[in-house]
Amino acid sequence: MLTAINPATEETLPPQESLTAAQAHSLIDHVADGFGAWRETSFQQRSELLTQVAATMREHKAELAELMALEMGKPLGEGLGEVEKGAWCAEYYAANGEAFLSPETLSSDASHSYVQFPPLGTVLGILPWNAPVWLALRFLAPALMAGNTCVMKPDSNVPASAKKLTEIFHQAGVPDNVMANLPIRTEDVAAAIDHPRVKAVSFTGSSAAGKKVAARAAAGLKPAVLELGGSDPCIVMADADLEKAADVVTLSRMINAGQSCIAVKRLFVEQSVYGEFCDSLLQRFKAIPVGNPLDESKKLGPLAREDLRAQLHRQVSETISAGARCILGGELPPEKGFFYPPTLLLDVKPGMAAFEEETFGPVLAVTPVADLDEALSLANATEYGLGSSIWTTNQGTIDRAISTLAAGQIAVNGIVKSDPRLPSGGIGHSGYGRELGPHGIREFVNIQQVWIA
Repeated sequence: MLTAINPATEETLPPQESLTAAQAHSLIDHVADGFGAWRETSFQQRSELLTQVAATMREHKAELAELMALEMGKPLGEGLGEVEKGAWCAEYYAANGEAFLSPETLSSDASHSYVQFPPLGTVLGILPWNAPVWLALRFLAPALMAGNTCVMKPDSNVPASAKKLTEIFHQAGVPDNVMANLPIRTEDVAAAIDHPRVKAVSFTGSSAAGKKVAARAAAGLKPAVLELGGSDPCIVMADADLEKAADVVTLSRMINAGQSCIAVKRLFVEQSVYGEFCDSLLQRFKAIPVGNPLDESKKLGPLAREDLRAQLHRQVSETISAGARCILGGELPPEKGFFYPPTLLLDVKPGMAAFEEETFGPVLAVTPVADLDEALSLANATEYGLGSSIWTTNQGTIDRAISTLAAGQIAVNGIVKSDPRLPSGGIGHSGYGRELGPHGIREFVNIQQVWIA
């Protein structure tokens, strides 16, 4: 059985049935059996089904949002927005998938030579708990539109959310041998990757777990896309729109209680506006209402698990002990639930825990910098490379940052976000491969050359 705990109340939620190893193997076979017929469907047929999935998701968005609030602590407003974003992703690939996979003619010594993009087969998606609807759609929509069948292994924190999402797909008309839920324990994931009829793997999660998934997939010579952790830098120069920058940095760090891979985690502020900008952040952090995610007036919910909160508090405590100044938060609250307060750590330096490690919670590490050179150097001083951002009105500064920042995404005067229209992914310990956009749908296809004499 898979048992989740409500992180706001610490109450045990109704358990969800998990599959045995034999049942999991049989389910993957069932979905693999469906591949032959699914790949023969037209793009138009797949498009119509994905469009219906989006409509059905919207019909059930309140239920999905409530399940996410109960299982992993996402505030209701954020949960409703997540369902809308997932539905948009389905509609985006329904509208654009065929064009993205159109054959490409290439000149050669043939009378006709081209590249086409047939599907690979059955793809296993191993998904995290922090965005159980959006990250599922990010995997499912392009893979299904390309003609693959999909097995979705959700995190054990969110079994009811995954079960409901699967019911929505089937209610919309997607056959159960085309998309299926795989509720298994973590220790059974390796066998699922090894299943001979799994042809590729998509994984979103921590860098440590990603290494294990990558090694297992590579042992079977199976392609994998890995979207892993991040320690995203944000640079604020003195000439920036400081009010807007403070608003966006606060949003980026606090959304989903800071449990986002692409959130701002290390902030570098030019020395001449450092005090002013830190004061602005302090006022915004203080104003964030914390509480039960089912209360729509609360904007910051709990962390998803007690062990995650303990890890975050260790990082904060070690950073303070190493010399950083904590001007807000940094203490475990006495009330029930796995809450952690908005926390501002100033004067954070390389070598401190909040600089070197990914902080997965509402904690921001702020560092003063003398100039752009120092900011860029510190921004790239990490093993991660998921997202990065800079705030400035100087075009030369923008150009230099774009050519220097080492990350899969760069945002200028805006928030790093995932968007169905644009590829998303990282480098280094943040993973490899891309999801979303025209690039994402081509990850799980056979880039097949055709040469005709």
